[in-house]
Amino acid sequence: MSVPSSSEQAAAAVEPDDTDPLAWGSWTRAFHVLIVGALLAGIALRFVTKSPLWLDESLSVNIARLPLGDITEALRHDGHPPLYYVLLHGWMSLFGESNEAVRALSGVFSLAALPLFWIAGNRLGGRRVAWLTLAVVAVSPYALRYATETRMYSLVMLLALAGWLLLDDALRRPTLARLAGISVVVALLLWTHYWAMWLLAVVGVALIVHVVRARRAGRDDDLRATFKVMGAMVVGGLLFLPWISVLLYQGAHTGTPWARPVRPTEMLTFTVADLGGGGQAEALVLGWFVALLALTGLTGIGLGGSKVEVDLATRPKARPFAIAIIGTVILACAIGYLTGATYASRYASVFIPFVVLLAALGLAQLSRIPLLVGLLVLFGLGAIGGYRNITVPRSDAEHSADAIVARADDDALVVYCPDQLGPSTSRILGDRFDQVTYPRFESPQLIDWTDYKERLDEADVDDFAAQLLERAGDRQIFLVYSTNYITHEETCPALFNAIGAQRPPEILTDTTEAWEPSAVVLFAQPEG
Repeated sequence: MSVPSSSEQAAAAVEPDDTDPLAWGSWTRAFHVLIVGALLAGIALRFVTKSPLWLDESLSVNIARLPLGDITEALRHDGHPPLYYVLLHGWMSLFGESNEAVRALSGVFSLAALPLFWIAGNRLGGRRVAWLTLAVVAVSPYALRYATETRMYSLVMLLALAGWLLLDDALRRPTLARLAGISVVVALLLWTHYWAMWLLAVVGVALIVHVVRARRAGRDDDLRATFKVMGAMVVGGLLFLPWISVLLYQGAHTGTPWARPVRPTEMLTFTVADLGGGGQAEALVLGWFVALLALTGLTGIGLGGSKVEVDLATRPKARPFAIAIIGTVILACAIGYLTGATYASRYASVFIPFVVLLAALGLAQLSRIPLLVGLLVLFGLGAIGGYRNITVPRSDAEHSADAIVARADDDALVVYCPDQLGPSTSRILGDRFDQVTYPRFESPQLIDWTDYKERLDEADVDDFAAQLLERAGDRQIFLVYSTNYITHEETCPALFNAIGAQRPPEILTDTTEAWEPSAVVLFAQPEG
């Protein structure tokens, strides 16, 4: 009779009978109450924030309110696929365009993901891991942020999670319904966000490796199932073909001119910070804590008490998640440097559900007291992040708009530099005033990213200022500006000086620490 290894003993200790979610007797109810309380708070927080819409959110609304037939052309100049905008179009037709209404769609997607997180956690490690998965995601600042943002990222997380569940099912039993589900989810992901391409490419390579191993081992059933799954993914990719011409145009003419490509270490630190809710000290602690839990889920085996054994060969059931995460990051980073595209941590939504599952698996390796401490850290710092998500403005748009309204005549001229401040501020100002953007006197509702840097390089600040002054005549000029954009670091101060050479400036507001800062300057009517 062989003696169980330490790993086998640990598995018996920390992966208890599924009939009891935590299998710790009197501790079970306390843990359930704690997790359910956090979950209820998280559900409410997914529909609450006071911030005005920032640039990307305002663009979402302005594009989605267009007639359906015009959305494709608008996105040619924006750089995204259309599914989210079409869904938002329908949503707004039912519920209106208030901040609360347009953000609620993302909250619904985030809410719909919660049962899928439970199912995924249960499949990964039983009911205990299922409960702990909900604990990790309940008041996650990352989940709360994108549940309250009028963008597609909570939908991406929902689809990525659904895709993994279908893939796992189909590899075990490839029924027609499961394969069709994979095709649909692959197509929906591609029609929602382009970073899905990198995740799907990594999954495709992993399946090819799986085929090779299955063939060598003579696992014919496994081989047939994998081929069927790969075929379903190909069908999903084919469903994206009608959009390819737009994608190619966007790739050649739009991109991400607002930032530079980032290094892998920057990708890591940006993502970890956003996991915790931003750049504040509490957020960084929470982000790195979740990352540590995910690493523990990948390599750690609980031995009971305060001991966790580290296996650098990694846990087999956790390995696919690590491959998906690391592979997506590496591929995206390489393509970013090849194409000049940048990275924003919101793009990580394609793999964040897998980070959550790994973190829950890591929590499951902890015994009672360490687990309680871990949950308190998650919930305490998550609550701070949730509070900031409600109270901290994402944009200075409301501050700027209020300052303009307080001083402006009805015929005032408002100019935005950069134009990236236009969508959020003009959303609040509405149709009041004569509103234009630098450098082409265009409407502030949309941003034309087509050959953006080239058009800026061709523009002349002095010529624009002269035309602006002529257009204004004896009217007031309000300049809404910021120096926080790399595309306009020198341009907007130069425009300020060019107008100021003809009219004395009066600074009405300064920038704040909002994610989208802006200030307002009034150039009053010329005397006489």
